[in-house]
Amino acid sequence: MRSVLLVDDESQLLFVWRSILTDAGYRVRSAPNGAVALETLRLERADLIITDWMMPVMNGAELCRVLRAHRAFASIPVLVFTSVSSPSNPVDGGWDEWLVKPASREEFLAAVARLCKPG
Repeated sequence: MRSVLLVDDESQLLFVWRSILTDAGYRVRSAPNGAVALETLRLERADLIITDWMMPVMNGAELCRVLRAHRAFASIPVLVFTSVSSPSNPVDGGWDEWLVKPASREEFLAAVARLCKPG
């Protein structure tokens, strides 16, 4: 079973997207910001990280920078799932795909499937 780490400061959104991913067969953990996400990853690696862009404590931009700079996490795909339009290309930003909220369940799951390939 593939594992996903959801990172968002809105608990209601975490609940909804966690349910959708769980129903689709993914094992899901969640974090309210990038700092908690890093602690969560230190305990157990994820196959995919889905993060919001604008969050308190550590936002999505900072999380992407830290992930790409950390040897153990640099290869984990990152889906930025946010209401913000993409500011630049993935190579510069440290993410693999950018999906703008609101997105349909199908669009969301298709992006997850593309990035969370069987290992």
